[in-house]
Amino acid sequence: MDDPTLVARWQFGFTILYHYLYPQLTMGLALLILILKSLYLRTQDDRWNRSARFWAKIFAINFVMGVVTGIPMEFQFGTNWAKFSVFAGGIIAQTLAMEGAFAFFLESAFLGLFLFGERRFGQRLHWFSAFMVWLGTWASGYFIIATNAWMQHPVGYKMTPDGTVELVDYWAVLLNPWILAQYMHAIGGAVLTAACVMSGVGAFYLLSHQHEEYGRRFVKVGVLTGLIASLFQLYPSGDWSGVQVTHRQPIKLAAMEGLFQTEQGAGIAILGQPDMQALKLDNPFVVPRALSFLTYRSWSAEIKGLDAFPRDEWPSSVPLLYYSYHIMVGLGTIMIAVMGLSVLMLWRRRLYQARWLLWCLMLMVPFPYIANSAGWMTAELGRQPWLVYGLLRTVDGASPTVSSGNIWFTLLGFAGMYAVFGMLFVLLVLREIAHGPEVGPSGPEAALGVSG
Repeated sequence: MDDPTLVARWQFGFTILYHYLYPQLTMGLALLILILKSLYLRTQDDRWNRSARFWAKIFAINFVMGVVTGIPMEFQFGTNWAKFSVFAGGIIAQTLAMEGAFAFFLESAFLGLFLFGERRFGQRLHWFSAFMVWLGTWASGYFIIATNAWMQHPVGYKMTPDGTVELVDYWAVLLNPWILAQYMHAIGGAVLTAACVMSGVGAFYLLSHQHEEYGRRFVKVGVLTGLIASLFQLYPSGDWSGVQVTHRQPIKLAAMEGLFQTEQGAGIAILGQPDMQALKLDNPFVVPRALSFLTYRSWSAEIKGLDAFPRDEWPSSVPLLYYSYHIMVGLGTIMIAVMGLSVLMLWRRRLYQARWLLWCLMLMVPFPYIANSAGWMTAELGRQPWLVYGLLRTVDGASPTVSSGNIWFTLLGFAGMYAVFGMLFVLLVLREIAHGPEVGPSGPEAALGVSG
């Protein structure tokens, strides 16, 4: 409790977990809004256009919250992690600056055009603005992932005499081989979040007999996109992420799987509790040899356990890492099952009458948020004790002059402020959902700018 580095980690973990509740929905919704707008241009059915406008309002609320909650993280680089900023500022400042200078401004400028420019610029430019918002949000995600990927797998640098790193190959950083699998997995999770939110809102409309025509459209688009995204999370993005961790961060793999001893033909632990005293998994339920096959495509391959590495290189919290990983995988499996069953019922024309399944879709809305947060914790806890993997330990990156009391004070301040923001966000989103997509003028009237 008195360790400034530990409290600084808690603060950054809290603020980034809270912040990421918003970008994951904006990145996913950007794609779905583009799909809705494209369906309108193709069919000329104004209900698709109303749907796009409805979700754009929720996108805008979400976007503002994401911007506001992202600012404190930037400050923490200077306040709590000054030594890390001095060490790696020449690298990470590049990708963070590009995120702000290019992607963020692209996203925000065209979001304004999409929200307010339909009357002035017409439908085709309105569609183009939706496309650019999608491009900006996904580019923003790419630059952030590139920053994190460099911390996971540093490339394109050289050490300087003063002990810091200097950028020598910009394209090596931007095309870091770690990025592809991580970016695909993050984007897939974002699309799954938006699909679950859209199908959940549609299920609510059907269950409450409000806006039922739109409810059917939201459920249809949501479950079709959700099934594709959830399967994508399993393969290829999840599989590639696992193989990448196997080869580049084998300690993280051992901790994720609760593998304390090196094994040939290692199995996957479906259930079990890490016992850090006995260094074993209690009450394990293991699928034999599955881990060896999934990581090395060989049933008898050797997987290094935690015993193969010095204790001071183990992740600082093996149980938390293990549970985070298993929560992510468990919820992902549930979402694949529910989305698959929903698409089957949709194909048989029975989904909209299956109230029990609509309830499942509505109650499943928090699942992708929890799974994405657990996935992020898996990635970051597994990087410990390194702040920059293999180069800078976390304890060496913290600010030397900031006390734990100072960090606790600001952490409590962020907690209080975020509680207020969270309540405001929920109220605004619930207000839009209660109004529904039918508020406002229809096609020709909207194009003429008649207010509603």
